[in-house]
Amino acid sequence: MAAGVRASESWVLVCFGALLARWVATGLEAVIIGEIHENITLHCGNISGPRGLVTWCRNDSESVFLLSSNSSLPPAQSRFSLVNASSLHIEALNLQDEGNYTCSEVLNKTETRRFQVWLQVATPPPSAPQCWAEVSPGLFSLQLNCRWAGGYPEPDFLWTEEPGGVVVGTSKLGVEMLSQSQLSDGKKFKCVGSHIVGPELGASCVVQIRSPSLLSEPMKTCLVGGNVTLTCQVSGAYPPAKILWLRNLTQPEVVIQPSGHHLITQSGQSSTLTIHNCSQDLDEGYYVCRAENAVGVRELDVWLSVKEPLNIGGIVATVVSLLLLGLALIAGLLFYYNPVFCWKGKGFPEWQDMGDVMVLVDSEEEDMEEEEDAAEEEEEEASEREESPVEITKYGHIHRVTALVNGNVDQMGNGLQALQDDSSEQQSDIIQEEDRPV
Repeated sequence: MAAGVRASESWVLVCFGALLARWVATGLEAVIIGEIHENITLHCGNISGPRGLVTWCRNDSESVFLLSSNSSLPPAQSRFSLVNASSLHIEALNLQDEGNYTCSEVLNKTETRRFQVWLQVATPPPSAPQCWAEVSPGLFSLQLNCRWAGGYPEPDFLWTEEPGGVVVGTSKLGVEMLSQSQLSDGKKFKCVGSHIVGPELGASCVVQIRSPSLLSEPMKTCLVGGNVTLTCQVSGAYPPAKILWLRNLTQPEVVIQPSGHHLITQSGQSSTLTIHNCSQDLDEGYYVCRAENAVGVRELDVWLSVKEPLNIGGIVATVVSLLLLGLALIAGLLFYYNPVFCWKGKGFPEWQDMGDVMVLVDSEEEDMEEEEDAAEEEEEEASEREESPVEITKYGHIHRVTALVNGNVDQMGNGLQALQDDSSEQQSDIIQEEDRPV
């Protein structure tokens, strides 16, 4: 047992000597990359043929014995084994296996040869790279960002300007700053990420920058004392635009600040300006919606008109007056073209006492027919009077008057004159009959 202890102590001294000789043997150091959960073999130098006694140690913060070609010394873990009595084979790599390994080969009692290997354990990114553009904090310049999450170690990134493939920059951070001269509407930038475990051509993503476009109502109206909301919609801006509201075209630098009179809200790329208690003197005029990003600036004017509220009582009174006026006009037209409505139940007292009959005719043709009929009847009555003059009734005479009512006053007067003349003639005839002897 004492011999086993001495052998163990001797291998610890070998590993410690390897730790001391770590920086001396840097020229023989190799870098090996292994993928997590896979197997890997670390070679003890680039030597073929018979080898002396080989011991593997891990030298990080302290030296740890792993494995030896001396069969009397068991391996530190069952995952470790020797290949060709010199190479270290590790199964099922994990992240804790990453580090610095030293192979010590004893050539004779006085000479030992050492080789160092740096083992990196990598994990491939599970998804494609993600890239975006943003305004750098504190500076009005554009910053390109590229991330490829899930990989280990960190991938390398290459930014190019498309089309053409002009290299913008390379880095492990994937961040590049662009000057104003490199920016124009619609330009594309491509990020290519490369990783030690592939893919061979890497993976990429594209960013396209654009200046903003604006959409809003050109005119709005507000009643005095009321509220109104102006809306400004931004589209197509990348990176997202900053939206500002300004007052009047003559002072575009005056930015409206939120207050009790002005309420400004923004949701995504849409902004609203609400004005409370509208006033013609303070609020009427032009308002400017400005959208700006690193690529460009756009402005849109909105005219706000402030009007007095409508007088509802005056409107109702006006409507009622117009309705009454219309009814009066219709009634006047009816009375004018249909005078029977006015004279029905009424007459001319002088004609009623005399037992006269008034015939109302609306057309000239009917007047002429009535005059012809009246002339024929007068001729018949005259002939009857000549045949039997004694049988004339004292109060039995009938007067027929034809009058043209539609404004012909002269003809109506002639009719009345004829009526009076006829009555005088009949009275003289009656007197003559009474004076005759029986």
